[in-house]
Amino acid sequence: MLEMSGISKGFPGVAALDSVRFSVGEGELVALIGENGAGKSTLMKILAGIYRPDSGTIHLHGRPVLIRSPKESTQLGIGIIHQELEVIDTLDVAGNIFLGREPTWAGPLRLVNRKAINSEAERFLARVGLKVSPEVPLHTLSAAQKQLVEIARALSQQARLLIMDEPTSSLTLGETERLMQVVTDLRASGVSIVYISHRLDEIERLADRVVVLRDGRNAGELTRSEISRDRMVQLMVGRDLKNFYAGTAAARRRVCLELRDIRTPRYPAHTVSFAIHSGEILGLAGLIGAGRSELAGSIFGIERPVSGHVLLDGETVKIHVPQDAIRRGIYLVPEDRRNSGLLTGMTVRENITLPNLEHFSSSGLIRFRDEAAAAQASSENLKIKTPSVETPAASLSGGNQQKIVLAKWLALKPRVILFDEPTRGIDVGAKAEIYYLMRQLAADGVAILMISSDMEEILGNSDRVAVMHEGRVTGILERSDCTQEAIMRLAVA
Repeated sequence: MLEMSGISKGFPGVAALDSVRFSVGEGELVALIGENGAGKSTLMKILAGIYRPDSGTIHLHGRPVLIRSPKESTQLGIGIIHQELEVIDTLDVAGNIFLGREPTWAGPLRLVNRKAINSEAERFLARVGLKVSPEVPLHTLSAAQKQLVEIARALSQQARLLIMDEPTSSLTLGETERLMQVVTDLRASGVSIVYISHRLDEIERLADRVVVLRDGRNAGELTRSEISRDRMVQLMVGRDLKNFYAGTAAARRRVCLELRDIRTPRYPAHTVSFAIHSGEILGLAGLIGAGRSELAGSIFGIERPVSGHVLLDGETVKIHVPQDAIRRGIYLVPEDRRNSGLLTGMTVRENITLPNLEHFSSSGLIRFRDEAAAAQASSENLKIKTPSVETPAASLSGGNQQKIVLAKWLALKPRVILFDEPTRGIDVGAKAEIYYLMRQLAADGVAILMISSDMEEILGNSDRVAVMHEGRVTGILERSDCTQEAIMRLAVA
């Protein structure tokens, strides 16, 4: 039914896809898997008309097609169910299914024909096995029911190829079972399905074939008889480590930060407990949606945990807001540095000194000369490449922006630093510098939690690795036990 050949797509500084091939047969369910950043979403966005490839061809039913917009993708019979549901809670079920395509009465006013829309909606709801009235407000439904409404909408658009991106990531076990039965029924009716999931047990159960991407390239393909968890993990992670990591096992010191039975708002049913020693880099691995960033946010006071305790040097501390964490020397380097770690409209100087302005002020007035001197010293120590400390932070590269985020905390004598995706979007040279800084901080006795989706980064820098899956820690590995395969098995457990 579908054949994509030689698909390449690049973004500034990144080759997202490199001559990728992908195909789906009539009534076939093909699982598309790979680590975070492997290129899965980019490939599917090309099919959905969101991106256009730099090169390559797409054939549907043997005919070459050019997909220039989501509308053209829909007209070609391609439907996509995103991981983050694209529904409108304030509309009813029928309104969501036929949004923008509502049947209308004849006449100049073109009023919506409620009888026709409800009748048609019932037909597609029955096809996905959802027994609710088409007039029920969407906000009253569960996540699984909303997922089925999205599938009904795709089918109402005559979709013959359905792309499902992490369809069960927010569902309970019972809801997952129901959705998987719907997927099986759709395949039996002749609908072709691309199934993207990190849950390898689902893929073992459902897939006719598995296509694996790694670093934007085809890493391998498994037929039905070849599909196994070990084979999939091996194809997903099989790559060599780079040689620029400075990681060496740290001497075990006293426990600095300890989490006891922390429950985050994202995963209130699961508790998280672990400890980080002074001078240690604890890597926190897991797949997207595992709850790692939410855990860091709860430690730093962005979101208050549902329950549990945070202990610093053996004493329980109450952290309700970020200021509480900052006063105790716990700092966060966030994943989205531009929106959450910097004020990009301000200068390098202003960003570096912002958390510590009291130190540079007298009687409520800032001593600009002292502030500029401190910012200059920090800039030189961290080798921030900037024409001047008066340069706007927005004009610097990603690596230098990350150093600014670090610089503002280093002046405050940190005890714990939480790094969330510390090198995302920065070049190899800047990565090596960030890794060196992290190791220097650890050598000075700082406890470091490093959240990363980059397997090489985790293995190259961590003294131990904790692995999360759906809001819980599934295992903690000593450095000697850390392999890509061991981490991936815990990440999909």
